[in-house]
Amino acid sequence: MNPDDERLLDEWATLCAERNVFHPEITDQLPAPLAAYARPERHYHNVHHVAECLRELDAVRAGFENPAAAGAALLFHDCVYDPTRGDNEERSADAASAELADLGWDGPFIGRVRELILATKHSAGPGTGDAGIVADIDLSILGKEPDVFDAYDRAIRREYGHVDDEAFAAGRAEVLREFLARPAIYSTATFRKGYELAARENLARAIARLEERV
Repeated sequence: MNPDDERLLDEWATLCAERNVFHPEITDQLPAPLAAYARPERHYHNVHHVAECLRELDAVRAGFENPAAAGAALLFHDCVYDPTRGDNEERSADAASAELADLGWDGPFIGRVRELILATKHSAGPGTGDAGIVADIDLSILGKEPDVFDAYDRAIRREYGHVDDEAFAAGRAEVLREFLARPAIYSTATFRKGYELAARENLARAIARLEERV
């Protein structure tokens, strides 16, 4: 098993253990929604992305009011992903709710997980509290080293292979400009310090590339 698969399995096992679920057929296998991360069309929204999010979580776990809910949210946040639809986060939240209910998690915990998954829509500016940290984690890729960011950028393009180059460039540039126009991309001081400047440089470079294609 590779390290990325192991990291997802560890987080799933932690959720199982916190509900005193120790049956090997449950704890030793990821549920079907999480298995979707391994599908070949998942060029970016895949096991590696989720594992990287969970590693970012490990570094800031102490800052969460509810770290278990944050771990569950990041584990499931992209489990449903169809680039032709706009409701992936809602559908991922539904899948998470079903799996967590089967483990015996209560309604308030599941509701919190849903809220944190929906924070990864990034439809507004930086959030607050646990939702803000989860959103920052999901956006951490924007502030990675240029070669890592560029690989992410190429992977997103492959996921949108059904869209022609000109339309993709126009739509993608608009999305990236919205992030760049925000007073801050990240909600927390930790992520702003670690990623804000690099994210702005990466976004500006990506936008310039896209504008050449329109």
